[in-house]
Amino acid sequence: MAKQYVSRDPAERKARPMLRPVAGTRLIREWQGVEHCVTVRGEDFEYQGRPYKSLSSVARQITGTKWNGWVFFGLKNQQGRK
Repeated sequence: MAKQYVSRDPAERKARPMLRPVAGTRLIREWQGVEHCVTVRGEDFEYQGRPYKSLSSVARQITGTKWNGWVFFGLKNQQGRK
């Protein structure tokens, strides 16, 4: 986090630190009666033995539709809901 303040570029100074789960964390979500497990890795996510760059791409693989991955896995509330 301290590295973001070294830069003099205002956009970089305002950037929020990554709030991603710790590597090794397992995210479990039930979808249509099937339990899906995703493992957080250092730079990506693993689902069914395959790497994915984002949780949204994993959610799309599971559901077949576009989702916000953070919302799908319960890491972020939907707007206006708590």
